[in-house]
Amino acid sequence: MFFRRSTRQPAPQQVQGEQAVSASTSMPALELESVSVFTELPEGGHRRILKDVSLQFTAKRTAVLGLNGSGKSTLLGLFNGLTHPDEGIVRVNGVDTLEAPSRDSKGASSRAGSQGAFEGVGMLFAQPEAQLIMPTVAEDIDLSLRRAAAVEGSALSGEQRRERIRELLRERGLEHLENQSVFTLSGGEKQLVALTSVLAARPQILLLDEPTTLLDLRNRARLLKHLESLDQMLVLSTHDLDLAASCDEAVIIHDGRLLAQGDAAQLVQQYRTWCAEGFPNEGADIEDAGDSTDTAGGVHGR
Repeated sequence: MFFRRSTRQPAPQQVQGEQAVSASTSMPALELESVSVFTELPEGGHRRILKDVSLQFTAKRTAVLGLNGSGKSTLLGLFNGLTHPDEGIVRVNGVDTLEAPSRDSKGASSRAGSQGAFEGVGMLFAQPEAQLIMPTVAEDIDLSLRRAAAVEGSALSGEQRRERIRELLRERGLEHLENQSVFTLSGGEKQLVALTSVLAARPQILLLDEPTTLLDLRNRARLLKHLESLDQMLVLSTHDLDLAASCDEAVIIHDGRLLAQGDAAQLVQQYRTWCAEGFPNEGADIEDAGDSTDTAGGVHGR
C-alpha cells in the first residue's frame, strides 16, 4: 500500500545554482534559508554535512532522496532540534528555531505560556529502539502524554491517561501489547509502538527517517497503512523509491547539496537516472577535509 497522491498541480520550481526552491506562495511549514551544517574532524578542521541549502516544505507528503551519507538525516534533524545550523536560518511554521523558546528536560517550553518552534514536530527514527525508553508499551506512551500535557499546560488524571493509551493502541491494532516489555517486541511492533508514542503528543508535522528500512514486507504494509490515515504533514527520508513516488513532492540531496525539488514521481525517475549515470558535479568536494576553519561557537552568518 502506498500513499494516495494529491491531485493538485505541483508548484513551479526555480533552480538557482545548486539550490532548488519551491515557488509556492503559501507560508511554508518547514523552511531552510541558506543553511549549512558542519562536523568537526578528529584530526582538526571540519567538513560540511549540508552546504547552503534553501528549501521550503509545503506539500502534505514529501520524500527526501539521497545516497547514504548525503545529509538526509541531518536535514530532518534541523526541524526537530536534533541538529542546529552553523549558518543560515531554520523556520518551523514561520518561527526561527534559534530564536524561539527552548524546551526544558521534560519537554515543556522554557517560557510560560509560549511554545517552542519544535513543539508541533514529531519524529520517527529508522531504529525505534532509539526512542522507546520506558520498560513497557503503556509506560512509553504515558511518557509522551505527560510531556504533551506539560507543554500545553493541561493535566490528565492517571485513569484518563490509561484510557487514552488504550484508545491509541486500539487505533493501530496493538491493544494486546499494552503491558508488554518494549524489549520483547518484534521489529514491526517496535516501529508501530514508537509511532503511537510520537502521535500521543499530537504533533502537527511528522518527520520519518527511513521508516521502512528495517521492516519486512508485511510490517512495511502495516506501517504505510497507518501513515496513510494520518492528517499530519509528513516528511520522510527513504531509499524506498516506490514509497517516495507515491508522495506529493520530493527533494534530492547529494553530497550535502540540494539538487532538485518538485513532483515526486518525476524526481524519482530523475534520481534513478542520476544513480545510474552520475550526479551533477559528481566528485566535487564540499569542503577541504584539511580546512582548519573554526566552527565551534555556534551559528554563523545570522
